Amino acid sequence: MKFKFGLLPRVLAAIAAGILCGLFFPEWLTRVAATFNALFGQFLEFIIPLLILGLVAPGIADLGRNAGRLLLLTAALAYGFTLISGFGTYAAGRALFPLLLRGTAAGATAEAATFAPYFTIPMPPVMGVMSALLLAFVLGLGMAYARSERLKEVMVEFRSIIERTIAGVLIPLLPLYIFGIFLSMTQSGQVTSILEVFVKLIVVIFVLTLLLLAFQFTTAGLVARRNPFAMLRTMLPAYLTALGTQSSAATIPVTLERTLRLGVRPELASFVIPLCATIHLSGSMMKIVACALAVSMLAGLQLPTTTFVGFILLLAVTMVAAPGVPGGAIMAAVGLLESMLGFDETLVGLMIATYIAMDSFGTATNVTGDGAVAVIVDTIERRMKRPDVPR
Repeated sequence: MKFKFGLLPRVLAAIAAGILCGLFFPEWLTRVAATFNALFGQFLEFIIPLLILGLVAPGIADLGRNAGRLLLLTAALAYGFTLISGFGTYAAGRALFPLLLRGTAAGATAEAATFAPYFTIPMPPVMGVMSALLLAFVLGLGMAYARSERLKEVMVEFRSIIERTIAGVLIPLLPLYIFGIFLSMTQSGQVTSILEVFVKLIVVIFVLTLLLLAFQFTTAGLVARRNPFAMLRTMLPAYLTALGTQSSAATIPVTLERTLRLGVRPELASFVIPLCATIHLSGSMMKIVACALAVSMLAGLQLPTTTFVGFILLLAVTMVAAPGVPGGAIMAAVGLLESMLGFDETLVGLMIATYIAMDSFGTATNVTGDGAVAVIVDTIERRMKRPDVPR
């Protein structure tokens, strides 16, 4: 059996290597790493608008073209749970993070990037992030309502190219990028405070994921008039499987089998579960919002609540199109982090490292919550067919 060194171990190894090498690397070698980070950052700036366009437009077209009662109900529940996760996490973060980050110097992360690269190559994007998002909405809705199959085929092929770029270029190079960031932070003397925040953040997000699952299954229990914790216990194998796969798509067989054990009809479960693996990312939303809030506070950014409200609303739509590869959701969110929250290269790197360190928790929360969505959809659909019957 061939051993596969997953993304999370590679990122953790990169963080450890960056801290270790930061203790003895000479300045010229650190500048080599800074040069790679500058080039990677420029390429990231170039690819992000294309990524948004290539993923969001076909995703909207898929939803619109197949629009039906079950699809709309499932999509509404998935989007609703994702928004609740985002706003709930923001409220919890506003209450908890000032205490958790107390003693950490504001603006500490800004001092991490003190080593200039030897050279940079400008890679200007073909359009801005918001322009790409608006164009994706126009094309996606246009393809859905005009049933433009030719354009749809082109966009699906373009999406395939973007997904291959993410899986074959961006994700494999991320550990090197994160290595360079932690190398610079170690030599700048800021890494200890950053790691303390990482540990606290991981604990907080794990607790929040449990609360989110309790809320989702309590909602499902109220709708279906069943014991929510018994249903949650039934979905536990899917949660544990997702911890290992770090992929909603790869966990579909287990999620589907456990959902059937909840009493959801096979024909409905086989529709809802694969769909939710793509559009229901409440766990990923939680991680991104929590990490973004913590990193912005750590960097001393004064971001008003209205900015985060707009960020969460657009992020929920972007999450629908997040590719099903480990780390895909955070890559799809980078454009919004830069354009709406004003994150620079160092802050984006910290976001990516923190997110991937907790990737398993978010994916497990996503797939487990899919069972709650399926129960609600099944119950409502039964009652719409037979309104005189409680279930």
